[in-house]
Amino acid sequence: MNDKNEESIDFGYQKVARSQKKSLVADVFQSVAAKYDVMNDLMSFGIHRLWKRYTIDCSGVRHGMKVLDIAGGTGDLTAQFSRRVGAEGEVVLADINDAMLKVGRDKLRDSGVIGNVHYVQADAEELPFDDNTFDVITIAFGLRNVTDKDRALRSMLRVLKPGGRVLILEFSKPVSATLNQVYDFYSFNILPKMGQVVANDSDSYQYLAESIRMHPDQETLKSMMSTAGYEKVDYQNMTGGVVALHRGYKF
Repeated sequence: MNDKNEESIDFGYQKVARSQKKSLVADVFQSVAAKYDVMNDLMSFGIHRLWKRYTIDCSGVRHGMKVLDIAGGTGDLTAQFSRRVGAEGEVVLADINDAMLKVGRDKLRDSGVIGNVHYVQADAEELPFDDNTFDVITIAFGLRNVTDKDRALRSMLRVLKPGGRVLILEFSKPVSATLNQVYDFYSFNILPKMGQVVANDSDSYQYLAESIRMHPDQETLKSMMSTAGYEKVDYQNMTGGVVALHRGYKF
């Protein structure tokens, strides 16, 4: 039972004590880590790879840069950034969840991505890095699971170098009412069943569908980024607004 004096926060459609959310989210990703890549391909029909590729193309990452991939999970973005920054650059794959971090590290090492990649278990709300450290910071499909999104945005801005950019790839709000209805049906009727069959876990995928609906829409997140101190904030809808890529700079 929640302490009456403790603020409640969304965990999907449930209300939980703020202090509980991180451990509840951790349980979800502890459960889905082993099947994460398989489920990503199935859930998005492989389109997540195009969303991530577009994010990489918009990042401006080049040789010698220092990149932070927050909620980097199984390392899809990190692998591409590693190739782009080269031996003189550095990529830090950070994730709050140790199970996801281990899956990502093993996957990248098995594919030969070594040398310029480092792994850090870190909370986006209090990143353990010095001010003005990174040229580019990305967080793909992770912000909606963060307890205090405003605090995370400020933490990312702090460790971003002047002239650097943050890119947030996240599920958002479809721009078409018809698409929204189809998306809702798929998310709440098909996705949990898929999770049960493939990962033996329908509850985690029910939460993931709910967390998408509770995440700020495109304009709200843009406003939050501006309030946190980012400049020239913009966003690009993909797949009819099912996903949006937000971008902000530090000057």
